[in-house]
Amino acid sequence: MPSILYRIEIQQGNVVTQEMLDKLKPDMTKSQVRFVMGTPLIVDTFRDNRWDYFYILHDKGKLIDKQKLTIFFEEDRLTYIENYSTVDAGVE
Repeated sequence: MPSILYRIEIQQGNVVTQEMLDKLKPDMTKSQVRFVMGTPLIVDTFRDNRWDYFYILHDKGKLIDKQKLTIFFEEDRLTYIENYSTVDAGVE
């Protein structure tokens, strides 16, 4: 019996492009970062100096792309960016 299940492409989280990353500069305010990046997926209420952006893309049940970007602030100014991007085709 042929499979009639249709698996859609599923995107979750914040899409982060290289163009967006290129616009980030040290000493930007939180509102400037939010304008460029959008609202972060996770903001820790106990540590408001860190914003986390996550993005996951599944296509037909397979993990295609997974990204994590963490932005750190001191005194409401951007100080440091950690960018982890992985492409793990076929890994779930």
